[in-house]
Amino acid sequence: MSPHVRLNFHQLRSFVATRVITFFEDAAAKRRGKELFLKENYYAQALNAQKLYQVYQTKYSRVKQYLESEISFVRNHLQGTERILELGAGYGRIMKELAPNCKTIVGIDISTDNVEFGKEYLNDVPNAELIVMDAHNLHFKEPFDVVLCLQNGLSAMKVDPIEFIGRIMNLLSQGGKAFVSSYSPKFWDYRLAWFQEQAEKGLLGEIDAEKTKDGIIICKDGFHATTHSPEDMDMIGKSLSYAYKITEVDESSIFLVITKL
Repeated sequence: MSPHVRLNFHQLRSFVATRVITFFEDAAAKRRGKELFLKENYYAQALNAQKLYQVYQTKYSRVKQYLESEISFVRNHLQGTERILELGAGYGRIMKELAPNCKTIVGIDISTDNVEFGKEYLNDVPNAELIVMDAHNLHFKEPFDVVLCLQNGLSAMKVDPIEFIGRIMNLLSQGGKAFVSSYSPKFWDYRLAWFQEQAEKGLLGEIDAEKTKDGIIICKDGFHATTHSPEDMDMIGKSLSYAYKITEVDESSIFLVITKL
């Protein structure tokens, strides 16, 4: 407002009231935005690096087999010359396993704590780099040969799968591949036991037994994990203008592999 404009009392009161209302509306919007961020980024806020590391120290051999089978499936598709990007890389567990089988591997994670822990974890892996980045806002100057979104990452990232994978494909060089995995329905009993183990360790909230069913795990602290069925994966593949293949691995994972031809 210009300093030369004079207002009468009623105009001044109206002007001040409008400014006050706008201030509180902006503050409320920011608060809602922060609450939404916290809700949708459970892994960044509740599951810090030490807890995430403990998730994989499971007593269930079948779960360990599942984790190893996902890595082996990707490894079997590598030639050793690829530049790889892993989305939602955590502290670099998968990166460390795949680094010997590729040229370079970059991992992103939204959690600063995960990345700092991961830098120590990957200290002896010279071709691996872990950085803080939001998967909803990907930005890289050079394309990759392979992009990974493993271990039900689509659910953890709370994204529209078709739109998100479309953006993933833009990060690939010609002939590059995107690997996206979710849980196989056949793995449900083992998956549920694994998450119950995590809850008992205090890594997750108490599992809501009434709401947890049909491939969806819900905890009383707000954790919510869905899956993508083979039919879901097929629908995603058909919606994109790329060659794709769906493979069940180890009766524990469903892989959607998309090739940018």
